[in-house]
Amino acid sequence: QVQLVESGGGLVQTGGSLRLSCAASGRAFFAWGWFRQAPGKEREFVTAISRSGVNLDYSDSVKGRFTTSLDNAKNTVYLQMNSLKPEDTAVYYCAASRALSHMRQDYDSWGQGTQVTVSS
Repeated sequence: QVQLVESGGGLVQTGGSLRLSCAASGRAFFAWGWFRQAPGKEREFVTAISRSGVNLDYSDSVKGRFTTSLDNAKNTVYLQMNSLKPEDTAVYYCAASRALSHMRQDYDSWGQGTQVTVSS
């Protein structure tokens, strides 16, 4: 099992920035994923990155504004979110997978989530 702990969420105004962190412990895994879930909506893929640094594409809704990176020495992945919009408001989750994938079902370990709220 992989334990994942997210941090860095909060309240920010439109146009602002936040950086989320996700620290992992436990067994080895191949890739990290970022997902988000807005109220009343299904959890959606944001982006993913392998532990070797191969980055899967970003969802169209965040492309050009969000960037993921990792620090293998700290076993931590980051999601830098710039030019935030009210529609980015959601609970953000990191997840661990044995494959680089955009499919929720491929991820078998999930963090507790961190709330991001963007005010207009």
